Amino acid sequence: MSEENEFECRVFPSAADDVEHAKRVECSKQLMASSAFRLAYDDKAFVLRDEMRPVRLLLELSKTELILNDHNINNTVVMFGSARMLRPKKAKKQLFEAKQLLAQQPSNPDFKRQYKQAKIRQQQTDYYIQARALAKIITEQSMLGDIPNLYVITGGGPGIMEAANRGANDAKGKSVGLNIILPEEQQPNPYITPELCFRFHYFAMRKMHFLLRAKALVVFPGGFGTLDELFETLTLVQTKKIKPMPILLFGKAYWQRLLNWNVLTEEGMINEDDLNYFSYVESVNQAWEIIEKHVKGLRKLHRDI
Repeated sequence: MSEENEFECRVFPSAADDVEHAKRVECSKQLMASSAFRLAYDDKAFVLRDEMRPVRLLLELSKTELILNDHNINNTVVMFGSARMLRPKKAKKQLFEAKQLLAQQPSNPDFKRQYKQAKIRQQQTDYYIQARALAKIITEQSMLGDIPNLYVITGGGPGIMEAANRGANDAKGKSVGLNIILPEEQQPNPYITPELCFRFHYFAMRKMHFLLRAKALVVFPGGFGTLDELFETLTLVQTKKIKPMPILLFGKAYWQRLLNWNVLTEEGMINEDDLNYFSYVESVNQAWEIIEKHVKGLRKLHRDI
């Protein structure tokens, strides 16, 4: 060991060193089997106790934070949307199969319903294509160095999340996936950068990490989960808990059918100015222009300061 490395050595053994040392301690099997005798941080049963929930929350916050810092992931574009949207080829196949079944039994109500749903899924593939294209542009442009490095971050699952991670992968760039453990397992999509694919137990910690580095939020059509994430962000901006950022709702027709914002203003539940916290976008280029303008403005502001 060089003199310089020797100078930088820890005075105390690391936690990992002590875990290994504890395994070599000579004592009775009865003691070794005792939970009390195990190091607290190496005692799974202890860490998983209900009373240790605050510690587990901190672990979920800290693990992701440290790894993202290690990879210099400082600026992100969050992309939300339904996990149910299909890849174009799969949607086309499902529509073909549903059409065949309906042709065989035109009066079958189940086949009518399947065909109707398959047609909707086929139409929704436009959102998959747009999410993939936007993520590719974001990644490509940030890799050129004209703007601060932006990394696409998603919930890590299928549908729109897959499309966004896939677009970043198309550009040969990194992207982040924040998976959540659910009773019906959400499988991570194969396009996330492996060393940036995380798993969460707590929705709260996952949603915090979506926004900690966010410079823009792009929301494609989705269900309860997408709405939850959208409204949490709007609430944080409205209450000035986070700084304003572009919140882009992709597909004006969908969002206006789903949400009657005018009811909120007419009933005095929000101010009319609150409707300025988000914008509708219809194209990849339109979304990118807004994001690019915002991040360039942030860079100029930082330089001026």
